[in-house]
Amino acid sequence: MARALCHAAAAFLLGFGTASAAEKTVRIGVLNDQSSIYADMGGPGSVVAANLAVEDSGLRRKGWTIEILVADHGNKADVASTIARQWFDTQGVDAVADVTNSAAALAVSQIVRDKNKVMLASGPAVSDLTGKACTPNTVHWTHDTWAFANGIGKAVVETGGKTLFFLTADFAFGHALERDTERMVQASGGTVVGRVRAPNNTSDFSSYLLQAQASGAEVIGLANSGGDTVNSIKQAAEFGIVGSKQRLAGLLIYVTDVHAIGLQVAQGLSLVSPFYWDTNDGTRAFSDRFAAQRAGAKPSMVQAGVYASILHYLKAVEALGAAGDGAKVVAAMKAMPTDDPLFGKGTIRADGRKMHPMHLYTVKAPSESRYPWDYYAYKATIPAEVAFRPMSEGGCPLVAKSQ
Repeated sequence: MARALCHAAAAFLLGFGTASAAEKTVRIGVLNDQSSIYADMGGPGSVVAANLAVEDSGLRRKGWTIEILVADHGNKADVASTIARQWFDTQGVDAVADVTNSAAALAVSQIVRDKNKVMLASGPAVSDLTGKACTPNTVHWTHDTWAFANGIGKAVVETGGKTLFFLTADFAFGHALERDTERMVQASGGTVVGRVRAPNNTSDFSSYLLQAQASGAEVIGLANSGGDTVNSIKQAAEFGIVGSKQRLAGLLIYVTDVHAIGLQVAQGLSLVSPFYWDTNDGTRAFSDRFAAQRAGAKPSMVQAGVYASILHYLKAVEALGAAGDGAKVVAAMKAMPTDDPLFGKGTIRADGRKMHPMHLYTVKAPSESRYPWDYYAYKATIPAEVAFRPMSEGGCPLVAKSQ
């Protein structure tokens, strides 16, 4: 617990303005996995992204004090809840950011609502955050299981994968990704022939992969992420699945996963992402600044989402003049159009869903990669209104109130 509750605080004293010091102070806690299976795509890189957002907000030149706290929840919902309560009750934290791990995010979102704070969810993918579990205090920024299922689930069937077997992470995120993908596969004319669920943070996928291989399914859908995706794909290569008649479909792939797997094994994988570091001058400029603090590593979509969500949050806080009323800050975030160099222009819906296009990519072959981290080949763009679940279908209780 001591490790989980420790935090590295970076405080910026910004000077004095016309408002009181309390009104012009903001504390943001980056709560995620700092050392395990999700550390590469979130972890310390999300802290770098958070600090870059504070820097780019310009508030330090306007008399604001911004403090970033960091804690490792160890992918445990109870630990995440304890940290969040301590931050809110004793350390004056106004918002929590990233919150990678869907079970942790679902637990923390309720505490955030009860304490009237803000949750800027970038890492968790469970679509329930803007569905039945939505609150007026949460913004779900980067992605969700419905969007991945919509992008990859349809693509799998349309490219000849009529039968699918799931290898699923056995917790809230994996269940949601399997559920949403199965619906898309069936709606597209495909069939799910079986499934097996593996504990989160599994080192040995051999028994699960053998079941998938024996199923005869044309496609093995990996409803996992982070280190579990990396390990399952590497071990699938060892079992001869990669390169066989069966295809792997990584339903949630990060650029950091591709880096860890290597292009020789990962080549040809299809994936969906709202952000890729090498898209344009704006994404490249940010990624160069990020990489300078991360030993050359480029940012994942989660880390990009941490940056963009905090940047927009600080715009809303500045407009209101204070960060104390979380629901009021989120309402301001929804009322303001979003605009940043990583995701471009967008909006935040009444259910808390941040709206932006998703893009379909394939992983390049080694011979196609021209420089470090040159991993993706662009294929198509899915407009925001198509990429994400229609608000009327999510079951969010806030939607009826907004109509």
